Amino acid sequence: MGRGQDAVDSLCRWWRRAGGEDLDALRECGRVLAELLHAEDGLDVDLRGAVLVDGRFAGCAFGTVDFSDVRFIGDADFTGARFDGQAVFQRILCEGDAEFGEAAFAGAAVFGRARFRGAAGFARARFGDLAWFGRGEDGLAEDDPAWEEIEDAVTPAWQEPNEDDPHWPLAVLDFDYQEWIEGGDGARFTGPVTFRGAEFAADAWFGKARFGDSADFTGAAFGGPVHLVVPTADLTGARAEAAEHEWPFGWHLHDGELAATPGHRGLAGPDPSARLAAIELLASLGDADPAARAAVVRALCEYLRVPLPFAVTGPLTSPQAAELRARRAAQETLASRGRPGGWPALSLHLSGATLVDLDLSGVSVAYGDFCGAQFHGRSDFTDAVFERADFCLPGSADGRATFHGPAVFAGARLTRHAPPAAHERSGLDRCRFHATGL
Repeated sequence: MGRGQDAVDSLCRWWRRAGGEDLDALRECGRVLAELLHAEDGLDVDLRGAVLVDGRFAGCAFGTVDFSDVRFIGDADFTGARFDGQAVFQRILCEGDAEFGEAAFAGAAVFGRARFRGAAGFARARFGDLAWFGRGEDGLAEDDPAWEEIEDAVTPAWQEPNEDDPHWPLAVLDFDYQEWIEGGDGARFTGPVTFRGAEFAADAWFGKARFGDSADFTGAAFGGPVHLVVPTADLTGARAEAAEHEWPFGWHLHDGELAATPGHRGLAGPDPSARLAAIELLASLGDADPAARAAVVRALCEYLRVPLPFAVTGPLTSPQAAELRARRAAQETLASRGRPGGWPALSLHLSGATLVDLDLSGVSVAYGDFCGAQFHGRSDFTDAVFERADFCLPGSADGRATFHGPAVFAGARLTRHAPPAAHERSGLDRCRFHATGL
């Protein structure tokens, strides 16, 4: 007793060097670590870049933890765990289900750029400080010594449908040119996720997060600013204090409780035909009410950022073909409203989106965020004018977009936001092209 921290540190040092080949040994490491954590509260754990097999840490009491870039093979169970210090899970890959139900986070909980391929559970979790599920890149000052460790970090391989590795899971940005609200991609939930009854005492940041399935926030309590705009979120019965909030289209705060506007949540359903009807409804709402246009555009962009679970090339089932028809309709709605005579000063936030046969020819747009976007089929930017367009992360050469088919940029003006020392007119030279551009 009393030497538990030394034992944990020794185990973690060996574990980080062990690699991921001997799964039985790694599973035994997890069992021993859980035993040490149950024997003594508040131990710090540093497993950056390690491989965990069937992690079972339910009821454990941690101090400060750093699970950055950890690959969880099998399920990960942190049910009822307590984190007394900062809990860093940035860029983790959970291949099975991940359970954090009733966990208590006293310090910041950092899940930026995390990937959950199975179900993810945060029901009744308590976040006492910042809950960060947004962008997963580190932002560092120029003189921060952490720069020296970046090249040694290894992030689990990307390998997501329709996407190559855009080299931004480890992108590190200079704060002189980058703010947290700009660019990048956030946590990705491929399966269903629940935050039912969760309590957020401070900021709840889901900016740039992507949800491929249902997102249950029913009965959640938000005590600080909220950024949550994903169209699949269900906020029935959720409550929020009077602070700065961004909610999904169709939801509004009334007497401290979230309520849905009837008929405005068609993008959230599983039926592609219902989504197609919702897109037409949103377009008509924006046409009739200029004040609603920014929210409509944001909702359509968030829909296009929802990860697709199937490959967009090759044979498609009938439901898959219907889904692509709905997405093309959303793309065309944005394009047609961005051309002269449409909606002025549009901003298209499409970071990480999978875009198929995108035609933005002739648009005149204030801002286009295509960082890490995946362009499939033919992409047409002929004569497009963007006051600012980012195809890779500002202040970085990473997070670049990829064009998997022919791309046309004749007459396009794509001014990039770049540091004063840079002389690029656009970020296209950083992009990856798998076909000949025209």
